[in-house]
Amino acid sequence: MEKVIDCKGLPCPEPVLKTKQALEEIEEGIITVIVDNKAAKENVSRFAKNKGCTIDVKEKEGLFYITIAKGFTCTLPEENSEKKTGDYAVLIASTYVGEDKELGEILIKGFIKTFINAEPLPKGIVLINTAVKLACKGADKEIVEALKELEGKGAKIICCGTCLNYFNLLDSLEVGEASNAYDVVQFLSNAKSVVRL
Repeated sequence: MEKVIDCKGLPCPEPVLKTKQALEEIEEGIITVIVDNKAAKENVSRFAKNKGCTIDVKEKEGLFYITIAKGFTCTLPEENSEKKTGDYAVLIASTYVGEDKELGEILIKGFIKTFINAEPLPKGIVLINTAVKLACKGADKEIVEALKELEGKGAKIICCGTCLNYFNLLDSLEVGEASNAYDVVQFLSNAKSVVRL
């Protein structure tokens, strides 16, 4: 029997947590999660895919219905099987580094571009607070291109969905994925070390 989880109006990361709980309660089966915003749709869909489930998303009257199948036809191929990333993550919380904004903007660009040649590459870069602006339309083109190159080499670019929503930038993302607090915490927790810029 299909289970329906109504997550309308719930703040991040509640829809993901409710989906996680529902999936843990079944060995196999189908659940449908109902959300009312694009960020929640992306977060729940990505979470289910990462758990090896098959998903189907339909939009109706401003609501997203995410049907998740667990336990059958649910294997996904490994992405980027030749990743050469390390076990560390980079956390960036501002559009500049340090106290001086003008110098800090030069530094943040330099650091991000330098990570392209780091050995090993970071497993991912997490952008929170104003730093999400670095991955959006209108950002410094060199930074956006550097982030795209890092992503192409296997590093994840994770942007805080709440922050994107706060700055009204959810539809302006140029690189990376809009994520939620649960995924960010899991990603940082699973890294052996975290570099904070």
